[in-house]
Amino acid sequence: MASVNKRSIMTLFSGASCPFSHRVRFVLAEKGIQAEVHNVDADAVPEDLMELNPYGGVPTLVDRDLCLYEPKIIVEYLDERFPHPPMMPVDPVSRAKARLVQYRIERDWYGLLGELEAGDSGVRETAGARLREELIAADELFAQDQWFLSEERTVMDIALGPLLWRLNRFGADPGEQAPALQSYSERLFALDAFQASLTDVERTMRG
Repeated sequence: MASVNKRSIMTLFSGASCPFSHRVRFVLAEKGIQAEVHNVDADAVPEDLMELNPYGGVPTLVDRDLCLYEPKIIVEYLDERFPHPPMMPVDPVSRAKARLVQYRIERDWYGLLGELEAGDSGVRETAGARLREELIAADELFAQDQWFLSEERTVMDIALGPLLWRLNRFGADPGEQAPALQSYSERLFALDAFQASLTDVERTMRG
């Protein structure tokens, strides 16, 4: 752990196009947290990252003598370490519901995003159609509140932003077939924090 202790400033090892890294960058921007962000080439993982994270993956966050490398854990740590503005609901029931929604977003929608990113053309076409259909079916959920299932921005919005930003890239955006989702996405993407969280690579994803 010597390489961890040498870092006097919070450091994020991030992928320039990685949606999970994007989630962490979104939280950093939302809370105004100062951190050094190092973009990592997946084909040339630096040795110090391999020493910090046994899986050699991103995102990996180093804060003094602490090293974290799972996006949900990183996001919750940052929310507790820098409590304003809060990203997790205050009461236990609402916190549990938010965690469950995140789980479903990751299992159902990020799973399809993974197929879009890694699959062959046939797999991508099927995954894109399924993701569009699921988002259209969920459209009414985006109409209930100012943000996703809440009047305040939460970890649920942090999870959704990077995924929704990538829909155009894969032709999976439902557009006018999901008007509430479209309106929600426009509000989310217009946030200064969201714009600040984008890498140059990610900016090209919306055309």
